[in-house]
Amino acid sequence: MHLTREEEDILNGEHGASAAKAMEILAALGKIFNAEKLIPVTSAQISGVSYKTIGDAGLEFLENFAKDGRVRIPSYLNPSGMDLEEWESMGFPKEFARKQMKIIRAYQKMGVEATCTCTPYLIGILPKRGEHIAWSESSAVIFANSALGARTNRESGISALASAITGKTPYFGYHLDENRVAEVVVNVKAKLEDLSDFGALGIYAGAIAKQRVVAFEGIDTVTVDEVKTLGAALAASGAVALFFIKGITDEWRVVGRPERVEFGVGELKRTREELSSSKDAELIAVGCPHCSLEEIREIAEKVRGKKLKRKLWVCTARKIKIKVDKLGLTKIIEDAGGRIVSDTCMVVCPLEDIGFERTAVNSGKAAHYLPSFCKQKVLFGSLKDILK
Repeated sequence: MHLTREEEDILNGEHGASAAKAMEILAALGKIFNAEKLIPVTSAQISGVSYKTIGDAGLEFLENFAKDGRVRIPSYLNPSGMDLEEWESMGFPKEFARKQMKIIRAYQKMGVEATCTCTPYLIGILPKRGEHIAWSESSAVIFANSALGARTNRESGISALASAITGKTPYFGYHLDENRVAEVVVNVKAKLEDLSDFGALGIYAGAIAKQRVVAFEGIDTVTVDEVKTLGAALAASGAVALFFIKGITDEWRVVGRPERVEFGVGELKRTREELSSSKDAELIAVGCPHCSLEEIREIAEKVRGKKLKRKLWVCTARKIKIKVDKLGLTKIIEDAGGRIVSDTCMVVCPLEDIGFERTAVNSGKAAHYLPSFCKQKVLFGSLKDILK
């Protein structure tokens, strides 16, 4: 792989030890994937933020990197393991909180913005079509590639951090036109009436596609939240980083003889049933990926003037919460017994350590991950049904 003079200087340590290690990581990735060169990227979105997922080893790595590592491009954080302001009232252990804050401070020392959201595109971080970026959270990656037309591989937290520090990424994978081609076509015959239906479709198609690009036929119209939900589920049950919807997404590349499958009423019903392992729940958790303002409006209207018999978490970006507070939606939800949760979500926080065993969700991604990540029994359903 060709390195420019500047890149060689970084690799040789002329810009500090952390920058040299970052360049070493990217050069190794480039070699593995036969990249001909590195290319500039305009932003990085970094996973590996929750203490639950990276532990003491990850914390030590970040603190070592932060000694002289500084980001060169706008860089943003994925959700952490707790609400950074309300963690104590939510029952998070103090030692967990102490180490989580050390992780946040290490990133901040490097110049990374503590956005702590998996939906940066909902808070104004919107790369343009064709723009090369280095994002790592699976649902953010697939949304950026599919809905925005930006270009990123499914980076690890470490490679995204390396890109943040160097401003570069290896030129391979979804940065190249020839790899942005669908190999699986899903003909959607079932009527998708709710976000949870889009989540079920994503879980079904992702399991078939694995790492391949998926193209959907038969979807007439979608909202941003439906695209977000579909992509997150695709990336959870498989490792899909790009999908097309005929007549809707700007890109539509289907060539040769792709695998063709059908998603009908039977597949929808069966997938929804497979995602549930409980008929009740102690916690209703919404916002995986993080809720948009529109989703929170809908939740507020559904609980207005009512009293919840279960705990309700509405997970969202802190910048969205600030808007929600001003609009009075937070008070409506709190009056019903729920709460707006920022900086984290039900998947990356230690639900099992704060007393929950059964969680109700309308997210295909959350339903897929919660049994293994948080030892939860899951009730999967539409927002209306899980609130009911």
